[in-house]
Amino acid sequence: MVTSDSESAGSTERESVSIEVDGVAMVRLLGPQDRLLKVVESKFPSVEMHVRGNEITLSGDSASVESAKELVDELVTMVRGGHDLGEIEVDASAKILRGNQGSPQQLLGQTILTTRGKAIRPKTLGQAQYVDAMDNNTIVFGIGPAGTGKTYLAMAKAVQALQRKEVDRIILSRPAIEAGERLGFLPGSLTDKIDPYLRPLYDALNDMMDPELVPKLLAAGTVEVAPLAYMRGRTLNNSFVVLDEAQNTTPEQMKMFLTRLGFDSQMVITGDITQVDLPEGASGLKLVSNVLRDIDDIHFAELSSADVVRHSLVGQIVDAYTTYDAEKQRDEYNRKNRPSKRSRNHERP
Repeated sequence: MVTSDSESAGSTERESVSIEVDGVAMVRLLGPQDRLLKVVESKFPSVEMHVRGNEITLSGDSASVESAKELVDELVTMVRGGHDLGEIEVDASAKILRGNQGSPQQLLGQTILTTRGKAIRPKTLGQAQYVDAMDNNTIVFGIGPAGTGKTYLAMAKAVQALQRKEVDRIILSRPAIEAGERLGFLPGSLTDKIDPYLRPLYDALNDMMDPELVPKLLAAGTVEVAPLAYMRGRTLNNSFVVLDEAQNTTPEQMKMFLTRLGFDSQMVITGDITQVDLPEGASGLKLVSNVLRDIDDIHFAELSSADVVRHSLVGQIVDAYTTYDAEKQRDEYNRKNRPSKRSRNHERP
């Protein structure tokens, strides 16, 4: 129920709106210690917000109050739909509404999987567009910084496809490249040496499926976790294939992997082009966007620091490094293209 009072103050019309929230635990809407309410308040500094029982009152200039009310209404709808809100979802919802990009409930409300009572959903607009791309394209590239959910959401879609019997198997792969450390002298068999590279994929599998079921699926070949080198010479039919850390593929490896695509299969390739560990730095992921961008049924989803769903500092770290790299490239370009002193003297009359 909503009640509204308006009054004119000079040239600015002020409004007071009361929203009565029924059928929702206020702590789910406002967060512990009203943390989520404080996020909403930060989006509308000119709006005064007061909570009494299950009633929220918004006061301020009409335009800001209307925008704040629209956000609160969306959040109430999301909570009623079983959405567990966090600061990321509130911030993303405000951005979606501010940009007139649709309804946060519809964009962020899509449940991919429910595991152990926890729903896996996109948390930002970029993630929602990434999930939508996976629903509508055979090959999807998820490119973005750490913490944007590139691999996690891809694996969730893979498990969903297997559960729906849309595919017969899941194949997860990574290039075996060290991130600045030499691991070649680790003891054990080849499998023991490779496992550390693939451990993040196993962790995600155990998070999305019954941990007791995962070894059985691995033994039966229904789920396969393998280094990229094992893909050569294969044709992958009826499979959902995920290639992680693709920035560490060479152009030749990327071509080899993409041409493994068989009938009734889907591929998702994820990576962060700012974290290339190849010795020469010649990343297949950097090249492929120029080669394949205009082909139908291939989509490039580009995530940014706005889509980071880890600690808020991660997004700031990503932005700081992006700025640093841009300045470094600019300085390098200026250094290479600066006229030499000899050339300037030669041109002087």
